[in-house]
Amino acid sequence: MAGARISMEVGNDGVALITLSNPPVNSLAIPIINGLKEKYDEAMRRNDVKAIVITGENGRFSGGFDINVFQKVHQTGDVSVLPDVSVDLLVHTIEGAGKPSVAAVQGLALGGGLELAMGCHARISAPKAQLGLPELSLGVIPGFGGTQRLPRLVGLKTAVEIMLSSKPITSEEGMKLGLIDAVVPPQELLKVSRLWALDIAEGRKPFVRALHMSEKLGSISEAHEFLMAARQKAKQTARNMPQHQACLDVIEEGIVHGGYAGVLKEAKVFKELVLTDTAKGLVHVFFAQRMTSKVPGVSDVGLKPRRMKKVAVIGGGLMGSGIATALLLGNIQVVLKEVNAEFLDRGIKSIQGNIRGLVSRGKLVKDKAEKALSLLQGVLDYSEFKDADMVIEAVVENVPLKQTIFSDLEKTCPPHCILATNTSTIDLNVVGEKTSSQERIIGAHFFSPAHVMPLLEIVRTNKTSAQVILDLISVGKTINKVPVVVGNCTGFAVNRAFFPYSQSAHLLANLGVDIFRIDRVICDFGLPIGPFQLQDLAGYGVALAVAKEFDASFSDRTFKSPLVELLVKNGRNGKNNGKGYYVYEKGSKPKPDFSVLPIIEESRRVTNIMPGGKPISVSDQDILGMILFPVVNEACRVLDEGVVVRASDLDVASVLGMSFPSYRGGLVFWADTVGPSHIYNCLKKWSNLYGNFFKPSRFLEERVTKGLLLSAPASSSASKSRL
Repeated sequence: MAGARISMEVGNDGVALITLSNPPVNSLAIPIINGLKEKYDEAMRRNDVKAIVITGENGRFSGGFDINVFQKVHQTGDVSVLPDVSVDLLVHTIEGAGKPSVAAVQGLALGGGLELAMGCHARISAPKAQLGLPELSLGVIPGFGGTQRLPRLVGLKTAVEIMLSSKPITSEEGMKLGLIDAVVPPQELLKVSRLWALDIAEGRKPFVRALHMSEKLGSISEAHEFLMAARQKAKQTARNMPQHQACLDVIEEGIVHGGYAGVLKEAKVFKELVLTDTAKGLVHVFFAQRMTSKVPGVSDVGLKPRRMKKVAVIGGGLMGSGIATALLLGNIQVVLKEVNAEFLDRGIKSIQGNIRGLVSRGKLVKDKAEKALSLLQGVLDYSEFKDADMVIEAVVENVPLKQTIFSDLEKTCPPHCILATNTSTIDLNVVGEKTSSQERIIGAHFFSPAHVMPLLEIVRTNKTSAQVILDLISVGKTINKVPVVVGNCTGFAVNRAFFPYSQSAHLLANLGVDIFRIDRVICDFGLPIGPFQLQDLAGYGVALAVAKEFDASFSDRTFKSPLVELLVKNGRNGKNNGKGYYVYEKGSKPKPDFSVLPIIEESRRVTNIMPGGKPISVSDQDILGMILFPVVNEACRVLDEGVVVRASDLDVASVLGMSFPSYRGGLVFWADTVGPSHIYNCLKKWSNLYGNFFKPSRFLEERVTKGLLLSAPASSSASKSRL
């Protein structure tokens, strides 16, 4: 922590200005916390100091506690490395001091940063600062007194909403709520804060200790009733996550037994939560997400990303219009090409609908929406492509059509222009085989809806240049996507790893397991919907096309189920026509459609795989394993072939692309938590009973034999095969 330092300057007015400096967000690393305690001890001793102002360097107060410390705790299991900030520093040293402290906030005060500010006796802020307590998103609770001071400053209901949502508010909102005492222009922030601190010291303003306040808490019975309702709601919205219930328990402790008792319980529960699997999983995903753009041979060779001023999108259907929307929201000029005026008009209207929908939901201000739409141009030919920096093709999955488009693009676009395809299945070498520009051909695989889903799979071939990869990583960040660089194979990383997901569900269905029970087990585990409802949403045409593609590539381990074809024959197409495994009626939740059961029975008769003609007997745990362990098994092959740079990239991709629960740390992290040997033994047993679909991969077997985790770095020879 060479850059972490604390400075203190005492002015002629008797105010000590303590400045936090730990770029980029002045996180509260242990040296900063220790330095803060030392400076406070000095300020309390000095007779020339009447009051203290705390601020942060470079326009930011503090982004919170340094969560690198959590990683150390997770590696060692030793919570003693967590400093005693809550009681020792905030209650005794700062809040309980005889000299007042004022927090001068700008930029952001998040997590421990806001808790530090709340421990002061007043908070003055510059405009538009972000204030929040996002600790629950990392599997813990506020640990520096936030569960006690925030309810006392803003009221119980608002405090619970801020903590449980992990979403920040602005300083202007904070002032209305009572969290901030004044919002002043940045150039006046320190001057006003100093005067405010002196006013408290000299009795002109009240000496407010937030932990001692109670007027905004309401009665104990009202608080108890509200917290009971909040617990029930959290059970629905935050299943399997202990930190939400723990946070509400700690808040109630402080309301019933007083703020200090609440602080003591908070410190104890915080240390317990840090060691939970939930915290380990969420912290892992947090760091893994920040690693995805670090690609050896691309991000570490001195290249600088080129600016993409103008991007052309070919195809204005669901994917093309979504991609165009994402680019426009990233302030990038977009040319949308379609084959005729009717399709073009439909594509433009779809983009307008996407952007205006964001305005109506309060996620985008009208001025920005109009600015974004002004960057859009619709065309029917390639004339506007002559100065494009990148083209993204998003047409139907048709090889000859894509090859023709890429040949045309090579002739039309400038030599620096990146040629990208949004294909989700077709080999990029096939797409570009009729061009001589293969170094600038790349996959830009968005997930639907493209302007909403956060993942961007960047697919490179062995000919794609490092510059082109770096440029697309940069574009991904500009449009608020998390870029994950993957190798070129059927399904790439996410769809490849998850192709057994629906197949294992169909295998179980044909072995006699109730499909609605399968969906329930998967939802209880933490995915938003189960495999059968997912198939309903995607449409059966997609299911059949994808199954055909994977069967062609991996015929040794696919399960051919006749069920989807039988459903189509019966006139069903999932949500598209309101009839699938579930019934879809406007204004109500999907309900199981029991009239589908005879069709499932017919599928079972055709496959004839039930042992002795009777349904198998399995526990919910078996169902979970039989659905997800084959996915882990395929992920092992993805790792073995070097399709991803590192195992944690596949964790991020599984969370953002397939909604695998983030609190379980992503697919590979979860598998390591369950234990590779347990997964191997289960797969071995099921492969003996039900065939090759469950056969453990070579990589999984090797890892178990050597006693290695699946996430342990792959050998250098394997990592070269796809990347």
